[in-house]
Amino acid sequence: MKKVLACLLAVCLAAMALAGCGEKAEMRKVTLCEVTHSIFYAPQYVAIAKGFFAEEGLEVELSNGGGADKVMSAVLSGSVDIGFAGPEASVYVYNEGKEDYTEVFAQMTKCDGSFLVGREKDDAFTWDKLAGAHILPGRKGGVPYMAFEYALRKNGLDPAADLTLDNSVQFDNMTGAFLGGTGDYVTMFEPTASSVEAEGKGYIVASVGEAAGEMPYTAYFAKKSFIEKNADTIQKFTNAIYKGQQWVAQHSAAEVAEAVKDSFPDTDLSLLESAVQRYKDIGAYSTDPVLTKESFDLLQTVITEAGELTQPAPHDKVVNNTFAEKAKKG
Repeated sequence: MKKVLACLLAVCLAAMALAGCGEKAEMRKVTLCEVTHSIFYAPQYVAIAKGFFAEEGLEVELSNGGGADKVMSAVLSGSVDIGFAGPEASVYVYNEGKEDYTEVFAQMTKCDGSFLVGREKDDAFTWDKLAGAHILPGRKGGVPYMAFEYALRKNGLDPAADLTLDNSVQFDNMTGAFLGGTGDYVTMFEPTASSVEAEGKGYIVASVGEAAGEMPYTAYFAKKSFIEKNADTIQKFTNAIYKGQQWVAQHSAAEVAEAVKDSFPDTDLSLLESAVQRYKDIGAYSTDPVLTKESFDLLQTVITEAGELTQPAPHDKVVNNTFAEKAKKG
């Protein structure tokens, strides 16, 4: 009997060891390039910190592209698997007529995540105060720039005639340029905006997202060929993102800040918490990864009004909601 039990124990241990080896072997490395590093993407960092990607058998290697154009270049060249930037990048690529264009498969945020930062504290800020101002709004053609223009128009200002939009400064250099004396205002993402304010070097006066309204702002995309060959990986990736979105929606700003603090080691925890709360207050975080036709059409309207789009791209070509819908069903 002892020999039988010993044999059974040995078999069980061997099976456990093999299962462990199999689990380790199944971990798939995915390279992801994000447009910038911001608490605006809290659900993504939660998915990393809480092990949601690992639960799906994925190991994510994250890099910072420093702009949507650079992220798209990395995806098209094959140097990264998945890009994370504004959906407009995929619209442009589709309209260029590329055979292997990129498909957007999961939405992360649903409004502009930048805040307008001025040199003086202004608790009574109104948008008409920007008349005649020199502003650093980002790269022309990018969603941050176009959303800012849209917010200006909604508030009765002509972006071309009433103020100066300086797009000569690269996205990654905007904060440094502003702190160095360039411009009257600059748009910044969190936690940079709160950090600058905490140091007394600038003051948040308005939320661009709140002024511009809801639109698909940042999303994940990959080349059509990559998605076709790696559908299972894309599904697992989307599942993890959805888990992150749900976790953020169900937890407080303090809990979210605590969860993602390792992704922002140089930022004070209290600043992270206030930044998350700002984004929660304006409804910036999507609670699921589906990018609807209605919101996609609105984004293209914004791009068209900015003079960057003459031919809208079809939603069913640029957006692939298959994975997002399946993630929601569980």
